[in-house]
Amino acid sequence: MKQKSLSVFMLLVGAALLPVTSFAAEDPRCAVVTQSDPGWTDIAATNAVSGVVLKALGYQQKVQNLSVALAFQGLKTGQVDVFLGNWMPAQEPIISKYTAEGSIKVLGANLPAAKFTLAVPEYVAEAGVKDFADLQQYADKFDHKIYGIAPGAPANQNIKKMLDKQDFGLQGWNLVESSESGMLAQVTRATSRNQWVVFLGWEPHAMNTRFKLTYLSGGDAYFGPNYGSATVNTVTRKDFATQCPNVNRFFSQLTFDVALENAIITRILDDKQTAEDAARAELAKHPERLSSWLNGVTHREGQPAEAIVKKALGI
Repeated sequence: MKQKSLSVFMLLVGAALLPVTSFAAEDPRCAVVTQSDPGWTDIAATNAVSGVVLKALGYQQKVQNLSVALAFQGLKTGQVDVFLGNWMPAQEPIISKYTAEGSIKVLGANLPAAKFTLAVPEYVAEAGVKDFADLQQYADKFDHKIYGIAPGAPANQNIKKMLDKQDFGLQGWNLVESSESGMLAQVTRATSRNQWVVFLGWEPHAMNTRFKLTYLSGGDAYFGPNYGSATVNTVTRKDFATQCPNVNRFFSQLTFDVALENAIITRILDDKQTAEDAARAELAKHPERLSSWLNGVTHREGQPAEAIVKKALGI
């Protein structure tokens, strides 16, 4: 009897010493992680990276194509778990009400050195357009048009405010809204004919290697200082960390840099690879990134994550 009691005691002690994650009952909802994509290639790239890792860890990823405004609303209502595309300060007017009421949570920056503002081809800059204040002087050459992305995008709204106020003396200008691909198609046509065009440019993106660009100065009030210096944040629904602590830990540690995102985006746009294939290829080239991303993270069944993910990538 004493021996049996001792055995039970030892089993209990052993269980107490094992990682909590292997015994903690995870919310069933965590099995599927829903992320949002506003139709931007950079977010397709970062979603693909997270998707490759999540799959290796035993989770499923679901990506919903939603505008930024709908993504934030989805986070508030719990229909979206994670959004990797909170570009700041451009999205401040939209996100501020959600963060103020505590309905969504900002985990932190996943890309601290981005850029987002108006841009022109290099030959246009060399002809005299280097600042927002230079645009009106050459309005006819631009056909009084600024090319933006999808309707409702925060960056488009900033441009509309600028045009409504006729800031920088901009009179009679129009914002042409389409999509990332539609805007870039227009830039491709214009540059192939050496025509003038001004449009929303950002980095990381393959446009920076596809075209010779110049980012305009002077737009601090609309896109932030230092030529639209931006930070891209990861945001989640408010209760994601408590319901899904393991996945939340992964996303809180998931960070990128311009070089990695540019490499993945170039594979997608120029090499015509799928986002998943592009992400897998770049992760296989840079497995050292996994250590910081997966520190303290486990497979859904409790095993340490890093070795499992590397095996899935064939590293």
